[in-house]
Amino acid sequence: MPRKPIPALPPLDWLRSFEAAARLSNFTAAAAELGLTQAAVSQHIRLLEERLKTRLFSRLARGVALSPEGAAYLPHIQSAFATISSSTTELFEPRAVQTVSIRVPISFALLILVPALPDLAEALPRIQLDLVTIHRPTDYDLPGSALDIRFGNGSFPGREAGRLTAERLVPVASPALAGAADWTALPLLLVAGAREMWAEWFAAAGLAGHPQRSHRFDSFVAAMEAASAGAGVLLGSRPLVDAALRNRTLVPLSDFELSSSSGHFLTSASTARLTSAEQDFRQWLLGHLSRKAPA
Repeated sequence: MPRKPIPALPPLDWLRSFEAAARLSNFTAAAAELGLTQAAVSQHIRLLEERLKTRLFSRLARGVALSPEGAAYLPHIQSAFATISSSTTELFEPRAVQTVSIRVPISFALLILVPALPDLAEALPRIQLDLVTIHRPTDYDLPGSALDIRFGNGSFPGREAGRLTAERLVPVASPALAGAADWTALPLLLVAGAREMWAEWFAAAGLAGHPQRSHRFDSFVAAMEAASAGAGVLLGSRPLVDAALRNRTLVPLSDFELSSSSGHFLTSASTARLTSAEQDFRQWLLGHLSRKAPA
């Protein structure tokens, strides 16, 4: 027996009138929702039934009721409308920009995170950052964002931590100082806090340090600027100094690098309680820095 030919796609106006009338069980209510007259909706339904050669509604004293064929047809029409609506929203309507707040040591912010912002914009175009730079460890005690980046050995009580960097230490200076006969006699640039490791580096390298004088800074990035200006020798923390080494605004003074247990960690009180935007940023940053890490 030959199959019944499939009817051509009915006009969208007929299908909209059918869906609204079926959902509201009333032609008049459907007309009001669609901004049409009751007569127009009634005509759309009649033409659709003629096209399909099937009765879609039973007319009642008050309103209408779907026929079995109409009831079977309705979910397919509603599904098609939902697909069109979601596809239109996905493709053409701008999504809301979501802000991720994060507290970051100023050196990491300027030397690592800021240069990565173009990559972030490409990977997560609807996320914008609200960066708060940290200058002292006590700044973390203030109420703030769910995410923060901390420098240390990975133990941060009450916080979950994911490693971002593994620190390696090497003496660096401006090219103008690189030719010094004995660089250990040059002024050493000191950084207060966890990076005050000149004694450990000299001991591990088997050298005796005899600095004539030194300058102390409260941030690594400030000490790095001083080193670039030729003020002395900095115990460079890699990867923070990597861009400067590539650009040769700083040069290494030794082949020996001291691996440190310290590094930068992305921390949060609870990863499970992060927003979807915070989760996306966290995954992006961990992935971005893992790709940049030396083999």
